[in-house]
Amino acid sequence: MTTLDTIHKDLESQVHEGDIIFISIDSFLYRQVAKGTGSWTSHVGFIVKENNQWFVLESAVPKVRRTPLRDFVKRTTNNEVSVLRLQNKLTTDQIEQLKNTAEKRMGRFYHLGFKFNSERQFCSKFVYLTYKEALGIEIGKVQTLAALLEENPQASVNFWRCWYFGFVPWNRKTITPASQLVDPQLFTVYSTVS
Repeated sequence: MTTLDTIHKDLESQVHEGDIIFISIDSFLYRQVAKGTGSWTSHVGFIVKENNQWFVLESAVPKVRRTPLRDFVKRTTNNEVSVLRLQNKLTTDQIEQLKNTAEKRMGRFYHLGFKFNSERQFCSKFVYLTYKEALGIEIGKVQTLAALLEENPQASVNFWRCWYFGFVPWNRKTITPASQLVDPQLFTVYSTVS
């Protein structure tokens, strides 16, 4: 099994700014997110370098923040990490646009209801909107909760009924890390997941 130290060392030597990093968080909610999308991943952010240090820009409870790469990876389950990159190499200007766009969202609160049309953020929405605004690139698939659950019959509808206090907002738009992980605009740079 790959250790955290090995993963961190490998990542530092292989990642580029703008790479998108996926992990699996071991909490009940995030396990339901993964199960509900038929994927191993439940969390996503993107990588930047500042003052010669690698960070992940992410939307996590309670708000959008900058997390050291090692600390981000440390939160994953079973050392599950994948890093994907856009097919077309990002220019220095594009990387700066990503950083500046993300900076505008720093400190925004997390949306525990995963509502896309809200000022609040959640991980995959943060990545989607940052790349769309900065680069005009839409990563992942925005869809209603009804469509998401229809595509993923293994999802626990009962869990989501409880999560939404008995009423699932079926027409609510959302986006998932799983839809970003399989986006054809990206290719895998590094993965511990087979």
